[in-house]
Amino acid sequence: MGIKAEGKYLPISARKGRQAVDIIRGKDAGEALLALEYLPHRSAKMVYNVLKSAIYNAQNNNNMDVEDLYVSEAFVNEGPTLKRYRPRSRGIANRIRKRTSHITIIIDSKKEER
Repeated sequence: MGIKAEGKYLPISARKGRQAVDIIRGKDAGEALLALEYLPHRSAKMVYNVLKSAIYNAQNNNNMDVEDLYVSEAFVNEGPTLKRYRPRSRGIANRIRKRTSHITIIIDSKKEER
């Protein structure tokens, strides 16, 4: 049983979001927060906020100890794409796709509760 937090409709492509998520998968919660804090990717801040939310959910709703938490699952799915157009020469329009993504992080406790 894991504690889940989702960030929906975040303004970054799923491919760029997966760069940050791949780094924290399987790590301790505190170690993952520290890694995301100093990661130069733009998506790291979004993943950081979702991870912090998952930790707070575990702490407040389930009374779990923060030091026992680790990132059991983390993935990024594509959200809806906003389609915009930019005028070009000779009456042509180029499509601009503004991609969004949904970040999901599931954290769990290392200790088995009996």
